[in-house]
Amino acid sequence: MTSISFQDYPKEPVVVGNLTDKMMRESRFVPLEMGDDFLKIAMADPEDFYTIDALKVAYGLNIQVCRGKEGDILDTIERLYGAGSQSLETIIEEAGKDIYDISAEDVEDEEHLRDLASEAPIIRLVNRLIFNAVEQKASDIHFEPFENEFKARYRIDGVLHDVESPPHRLQAAIISRVKIMAKLDIAERRLPQDGRIKLRISDKEIDFRISTIPTLFGESLVMRILDRDTLILDLDKLGFPDDVLAKYTDLTTQPYGMILVTGPTGSGKTSTLYTTLAKINSPGNKIITLEEPVEYQLNGVNQIQVNQKIGMSFAGGLRSIVRQDPDIILVGEIRDKETAEIAIQSALTGHLLFSTLHTNDAAGAITRLLDMGVESFLLSSTLLGILAQRLVRVICPECKQRVEPEERLLKSMQISPKEAPKIKFFAGKGCEACRYTGFSGRTAIFEYLPINQRIRKEIINKSSAEKIKDVAVKSGMLTLREDGWRKVKAGVTTIPEILKATLEN
Repeated sequence: MTSISFQDYPKEPVVVGNLTDKMMRESRFVPLEMGDDFLKIAMADPEDFYTIDALKVAYGLNIQVCRGKEGDILDTIERLYGAGSQSLETIIEEAGKDIYDISAEDVEDEEHLRDLASEAPIIRLVNRLIFNAVEQKASDIHFEPFENEFKARYRIDGVLHDVESPPHRLQAAIISRVKIMAKLDIAERRLPQDGRIKLRISDKEIDFRISTIPTLFGESLVMRILDRDTLILDLDKLGFPDDVLAKYTDLTTQPYGMILVTGPTGSGKTSTLYTTLAKINSPGNKIITLEEPVEYQLNGVNQIQVNQKIGMSFAGGLRSIVRQDPDIILVGEIRDKETAEIAIQSALTGHLLFSTLHTNDAAGAITRLLDMGVESFLLSSTLLGILAQRLVRVICPECKQRVEPEERLLKSMQISPKEAPKIKFFAGKGCEACRYTGFSGRTAIFEYLPINQRIRKEIINKSSAEKIKDVAVKSGMLTLREDGWRKVKAGVTTIPEILKATLEN
């Protein structure tokens, strides 16, 4: 008997008379193909002759049976005939009919809330919201309670978009459903909670990081979607200019020292560092990371999760992993003097150490560490280079067209009137492919500060960030805005995107 794998299941539902998804679930089978005289099905139990005979009699067809995994069959039924096959509007309408008003007493009753969250319409609604978010390549799902409405929003390419919002009265049931999935305490609504969910959607496993926090009108919940397929483990595809890529790649081959990546939350620092580790990972290197939290699992890398609740801090963890004889260390973030000092000692004693800081530019990382109390002579001797970055949206290739930018935008970028006519500017008109935003995907802009003798001298002198930046620019450093301008001229992004992502230079 033929066995089939998940990718062999149909992409569209095979319609067989009045066959219901309930019968398919109960008997653990799903149609694969139907012809004039046959019906091909996948069954978890191919010896379930009662179901096979029932189908044969009901539809007058020869039944061809393949063996399939029960989980694959149930996933396919859900995707083709369950929540995955219905529009969000339809599911919301059904949920609104099936779930009645929830009083304050009901919300306080844990058992009643658990029962509501286990109702089929609520399960279908939450599944569909998650399914749609993954399908649209969203990075986060936001559930936000307000006085008279309950909002659902997706963050796509760094921008929040409203989606069809569930009725306000379903708020408690939906939040409770997600909390049950994440194994959180549904009775605790006064304190923030964090959890994780692993789901199989289509043919891939996706992790979700869950965060809840109490607000004036109920709990706000955010689901961070950690889809490993969206992680680009190739430095060439991150947006590095060729000259910066060559210098940064050379830096990662050094035997010891400290390399920093800076930028605000959501600027792609983690992706850059994961991609760097994937590139330099080899059988000859032992790599250990210390993260809060571990977002993606990297093959061949020892990843450790910081847990402040039990006293596992960055500083404490770093002390321990140095004794594990690593060649390369990644510290998720340098937040305090203690972590900074241990990181520098690690870099001094023969380890290549990567870390991040939340600063606006590359030069700001130096002054931040000096302000923490790090000795300037130690910093100057261990620091190899600093990479600052931001993410900007890429113009949609399907609706890309020539445009003439407004004069005020050209002035903001300090473009001379003589230079502007020589440049071809582009923008997205907006189409179905990009959900009428004019953008599809994101790329990074970079500012790379190599630590040469001139910069080391400024570090020892404890110079200001402005002075260090000035010296670096005179040595040939391109600022974030200048790299962004190169991407505008290359037709990759737009001036407003660059202005939004960068400070005045």
